[in-house]
Amino acid sequence: MTALWQAHLSFVLLGFVLLSTFRFTAKWRPWLLPVLVVLSVMPVNELPLAAYVRSFTDDLAFSTLVLLAWVALCRLGVLQPLHCPQKLQLLVLFGGLSLLLYPATLGLTYVDPYRWGFNPRPMIGLVGAAALLMLWLRHSLAVWMLAVGTLAFALRLKASENYWDYLVDPLLAGYCVIAGFMQLKLWEWACSRMRSVRLHIWH
Repeated sequence: MTALWQAHLSFVLLGFVLLSTFRFTAKWRPWLLPVLVVLSVMPVNELPLAAYVRSFTDDLAFSTLVLLAWVALCRLGVLQPLHCPQKLQLLVLFGGLSLLLYPATLGLTYVDPYRWGFNPRPMIGLVGAAALLMLWLRHSLAVWMLAVGTLAFALRLKASENYWDYLVDPLLAGYCVIAGFMQLKLWEWACSRMRSVRLHIWH
């Protein structure tokens, strides 16, 4: 279990955030965390259940873990949700990092920013500047996400030696895309366009 501590933490936080979106779980939320902890260590064919989930999600970035923990605390009523400008700032920051990284990894550009993460001193300087900007904007969540990701990289708390893997992951990138569409009120427009295209195809 010690070697898979991040897999267990990811399992518990992801499970709690997903289950707490349903209204019928509202009165049971304080009990969801210990139940998920027990489920995460439950052996299935000699492997804990969290290890199977890890095979789909891989190890999440530490910034994503901070975001999930913050959402969990909000669902438990410990913290207050972000205001709309702060949410937009978060989406711009991590959405921008995702747009810089993932098109290149898919071979859509000739520049390979992923290799910057192996010698990340310039990147760490830019991330530090972004953290100072977020601090000036009083955006504590973004500061914590950047700071914990950077500290985890310095301590090599993951198997990866690349700084990017501590800052962003596909789950965080997907969240930024979907939440960005919803924030800009383009999600309904995209859905309506998809429905109209389907109707056009069928007719």
